[in-house]
Amino acid sequence: MSLDLPPVAPAVTAELVQGLTPRLRKRLDAGVTKLAGRPSVRDGDTVRIAVDDDTHLELHAPGGTVTSADAIRCGCLLAPDCLHRAAAASAAPIAEPEPESEPQPQPQPTPDAVPVSVGEDTPDTRSASPTEPDTPTPDQRAAAQAMYDAAAAVLEAGTDGAGAVLQAELLRAAHTARISGLPRIAASAVSVVTQLRAARGADPAYRLAELTAALRDVLGTAHRLPGSTGPELAALRGTARQPYAPDGSLRLYGLFSEPVLTATGYAGAVTWTADAEGRLYTVSDVLPGGPGRAVGAADRAVRIGDTALTHRELSRAGLAVSGATVSPTGRLGAGAGVRAVRASGAAWREDPLAGLWALPVADQVSRALTGGDGLLFLDVTLTGTVREAAGDCLLADCDGLTLRLAAANDHPALPYRDNLRLLSAAPGTRLRVVARLDPSPLPRALLLAADHPRDPEAHLDLGLDRLQHADLPAPAMAPAGSSPAPDEAPLHLLRRRVHQAASAGRRVLAFPGDSANDSRRLGRYGFACAGELLDELHSAAADRSRDVFGRLVPADINRFAYAWLAAAHYTEEVDRSLCAAAWGADPALPPAL
Repeated sequence: MSLDLPPVAPAVTAELVQGLTPRLRKRLDAGVTKLAGRPSVRDGDTVRIAVDDDTHLELHAPGGTVTSADAIRCGCLLAPDCLHRAAAASAAPIAEPEPESEPQPQPQPTPDAVPVSVGEDTPDTRSASPTEPDTPTPDQRAAAQAMYDAAAAVLEAGTDGAGAVLQAELLRAAHTARISGLPRIAASAVSVVTQLRAARGADPAYRLAELTAALRDVLGTAHRLPGSTGPELAALRGTARQPYAPDGSLRLYGLFSEPVLTATGYAGAVTWTADAEGRLYTVSDVLPGGPGRAVGAADRAVRIGDTALTHRELSRAGLAVSGATVSPTGRLGAGAGVRAVRASGAAWREDPLAGLWALPVADQVSRALTGGDGLLFLDVTLTGTVREAAGDCLLADCDGLTLRLAAANDHPALPYRDNLRLLSAAPGTRLRVVARLDPSPLPRALLLAADHPRDPEAHLDLGLDRLQHADLPAPAMAPAGSSPAPDEAPLHLLRRRVHQAASAGRRVLAFPGDSANDSRRLGRYGFACAGELLDELHSAAADRSRDVFGRLVPADINRFAYAWLAAAHYTEEVDRSLCAAAWGADPALPPAL
């Protein structure tokens, strides 16, 4: 989409698409494509699009977001029930809903969730309330069922068939879920729509694995929620915003900064800090924006107290905070009562930061797999590169483990990929790194920051700083005995079908074929359950019956959705167990919520 459109609330898009006649709905995807090629101009909070020589479309976004259907106006003869208004809403980014009683939502900013800029500290009065019932309300049960049906229809169609109409149905279900008190599943549904649009628009940032994970979360949450109670229900409901609690005075030491660039149109930076006991805290500046904001946010001042430190400076300095407020996930609040001034920092190899690297790697992985922050603090020796489907990644030796280090973000505006390419030219280099665990059957992590190759007292934020050839040491001999990682178990036979279904829909698995060979191979490796799930997935996809006149009746999409969900959940849990085993971590992991 080439138009610079303001974000549109999900309920607005759903309302405009629902108002179309069946004939216009069939033309909606073509209308979205046509609108992308039309000239537009932005004037303050208004965007005007020239539909043709005589017709103009206007989007009014006071505050930067279109929040009502009346804010999209068209001058054609069919307005207000015209195709143009629905096409514009379907082409625009999806706005993040705001709490009813709070002007600025404050979820924890992480690279795999939609973050929002740091702001005033306010308690969460709408989520995780002690007055919430221990069982789902009738509205929540209805919302979960509507969400399951909408997500199953998307899975049935695949990315090619899930056009603007099916996306609008999923957005409507997301809006209903949010007002029913189910923010987790609502956010996951919005993520599915965002990934669908990226796939259909050939966005290079699109990742099939991310679409599969979001779709699995939507279907899994909707399936489990009606029968859940107590703590499980609270986790499935989720929270709309993070509550902040007073935490007194803090003495923090900067660790590193990372850029944030999400598929939902948010960008900025997050700086990680630690106190003397090794507890991690984050400071963020993430708002609606694109790659330019992700690159430039590191040089903006952090919004805590009176400090003038930028995020880049804070990652190498320290912070003394009084009257601190902290969310359960470690995010620092920036309320009026918070005071902060610059303090001295510490190098990674000095106390207290050196203690983060002293924890055994297996314990760090166990913490990451059981709901931690996902960060790993590792000492590695670079040994070479290995080719993967998404591109080359570094091979490194980590306490005898052959570790794969991949780029945390492949966007060309961010230097992750270029930095990894330069580091691959220096085998034998020993580095202290910060990475984020990437659960897979092989030891794998996403590289975020590293020692400077020539100055161990300095570090590089690999998503913000660019390495130069002059920064690299002379090539050293790789450790003897280093070798590529061993072949993984054939679980990919099932995982590939799960991804194919998410991408191409039920029909791609309904073609005549024999899955028995794959099932037998899985059984020989001890994955008999995976073989049964694969057989059921193919059987459900091909299950078509005929009526008394010999005509094909509609497929049972609920059976297929359930079979796909079982296979997707199985591969996720086996990957977690294999990941723990590969790192030597505790394999007794609780099931993921």
